[in-house]
Amino acid sequence: MAEKKSGKQRKDKAPAAEVNPDFKFIVRIRNTDIDGNKRFIDGLTSIKGINYRIAKIITRKLEIDPSLKSGDLTDEQVEHLANFLEEIPSHIPVWMMNRQRDIDTGEDTHTLGADLEMIHSEDIGLLRKIRCYKGVRHDGGHKVRGQRTGSNGRTGATVGVSRRKVK
Repeated sequence: MAEKKSGKQRKDKAPAAEVNPDFKFIVRIRNTDIDGNKRFIDGLTSIKGINYRIAKIITRKLEIDPSLKSGDLTDEQVEHLANFLEEIPSHIPVWMMNRQRDIDTGEDTHTLGADLEMIHSEDIGLLRKIRCYKGVRHDGGHKVRGQRTGSNGRTGATVGVSRRKVK
């Protein structure tokens, strides 16, 4: 009897590529764990404060192949990258920085990682303290940036609009 073939055919796995003995499954940079199986440019974006555009600038300046796996970086490259991230404001234009005209110092800086989260929460706390419109909206848990809220952004179990019963 002929065997029935299912819709999906079994594909044999491709032979495994040469495994680097120094491969790291987790690379730690700026107190952030980066998956070693991710491409280098995608792994950089997992650090808070680094988006894809800044990651491209970093790969160009450090002359690292962006498609290289993060786990294949040598210890020297990781250390060089960590040092480069300390001086990143000197390598990117002012309009790309995430902390322009700081309230306290007036400087343009680019913060990363846990520092960014801390500064962001301090800024929101200041807005709440001075009771400006944005601070009041943050306090109430409402939309802050002028979005319409009539039908969108509802929270809780209520969905839709209640109508009067028809007699």
